[in-house]
Amino acid sequence: MKKLTLLLPILLLLLTACSTDLKDDTEEITEVVPEIIEEYGYILNDFNVVRDTVRPGDTFGDILDAYGVTQDKIFAVATRFQDSFDVRKMVVGKPYVLLNSRDSLNQTQVFIYEKNKVDYAVVDFRDSISAYTNRKPVSYVEKSASGVITSSLYQTMADNDLSPYMSERLANIYAWTINFFAIQPGDRFRVVYTEKFINDSIPAGLDEIKAAYFEHKGKPLYAFSFVGDTVNNIPDFYDENAENLRRAFLKAPVKFSRISSRYNLKRRIKYYGYKLRPHKGTDFAANIGTPIMATADGTVTKSERRGGNGNYVKIRHNSTYETQYLHMKSRNVKVGDFVRQGDVIGWVGMTGNTGGPHVCYRFWKNGRQVDPFKEDLPTSEPLSEQLQPQYFEFIAPLKEKLDCISF
Repeated sequence: MKKLTLLLPILLLLLTACSTDLKDDTEEITEVVPEIIEEYGYILNDFNVVRDTVRPGDTFGDILDAYGVTQDKIFAVATRFQDSFDVRKMVVGKPYVLLNSRDSLNQTQVFIYEKNKVDYAVVDFRDSISAYTNRKPVSYVEKSASGVITSSLYQTMADNDLSPYMSERLANIYAWTINFFAIQPGDRFRVVYTEKFINDSIPAGLDEIKAAYFEHKGKPLYAFSFVGDTVNNIPDFYDENAENLRRAFLKAPVKFSRISSRYNLKRRIKYYGYKLRPHKGTDFAANIGTPIMATADGTVTKSERRGGNGNYVKIRHNSTYETQYLHMKSRNVKVGDFVRQGDVIGWVGMTGNTGGPHVCYRFWKNGRQVDPFKEDLPTSEPLSEQLQPQYFEFIAPLKEKLDCISF
């Protein structure tokens, strides 16, 4: 009995050890599986990935030659695939990605060039060479914003952490109804817009403005984006009464400028001994090189350099209206060209009789020079009556959203 009592603890120890050994023998070894990284439609784990940006002096050939791509392949891309990827149009600062072979050669197999945050071009050198363009997956999020002008529209956008492109978009929408070089402190706006996001997380900039409200000198101006041209499927902006915001003429031939001298038939100039020297144009001060736009559709009737006018362009819009643009640095059109509203016809300069960089904008009605700001200029066609019920139904929730946005 004594011997049995002594053996029991030993047996228990042996059993415990055996069970531990069995457990160790059956324990599974978990293998760490690397995360699969997919981008641009490729599994990046299969390549050595090189990311860089185009530097001054870089060429498509130089970049790929350094990674073993032969000259005949480089030449083939440069000559055969210009529609998909024109190697001459690579821009300094734009990013590119090289997918190289995972061996000692480290040779480029795929070249990816990012045209912008969303669009990219791919050149695949594996097998037969192929080139194509593609887009990153983009989602759109509706947002709203507002602001009160304190100094300038750009500054107000910055103060409210809004995209600087918002200023230009609003200026384009209201180009026919608001002088943005004459907006005043206290003017205010509301806007409903969509913003782009890549892979649902990376901001890719402003997409479109769906609706806007701008209060200028106490006057409210609504704008709603709507496809009124059902043939070409082109959206336009209309107010709350379905009137087109576009006019036959832009308010100004340059963006974000200021009027340095108005149309004035009783102007007297100190330099000329305060003699009466009528000014039959409107001067818009702007930096040299600022694009000058045609304020309406028309045909170029003059494009030359002459006397005090310097480099100038004159456009006939119809049997009633003509416009003229003086003191250009250089001209971008020739006689006989048909131009559309907003087309760049030249650039601000100081040619002819001028004391500073500006464009002198002259406006004719029935052969007589007049002040365009005092003319009741024709509007564009309103939205067709057939589409108006659909339009009013469409803008109702947007208008409600606008009106509920606090300043």
